[in-house]
Amino acid sequence: MTIVTRVQTGVRIEARLLSVLKALAALKNTSLGDLLEGIVLHAFDGQQAFSASTLAQIAELKKIYGLELSAADSHQLVESERAVARATPKRTASTAKRGRKR
Repeated sequence: MTIVTRVQTGVRIEARLLSVLKALAALKNTSLGDLLEGIVLHAFDGQQAFSASTLAQIAELKKIYGLELSAADSHQLVESERAVARATPKRTASTAKRGRKR
């Protein structure tokens, strides 16, 4: 067992991809964070993160959640303007005042 320090992060991720990851974590009886750590650590070592049976489960979950993205889409995703507008904080009079130099 290795002791680690975990931090909370605000990562933005494609919605259907997140749905598949959450469902897979539930199927594997683990947390989303543990699942992601495992995927990344395997990738860093150049290893396959999932067995053939888990890959079959992932394929089914992708169908269920309508996820058609693949590794070929990596680094080429563009967020819809509507999603960007929802994620961008609105400047109000009070936030504008805080941003001014005195």
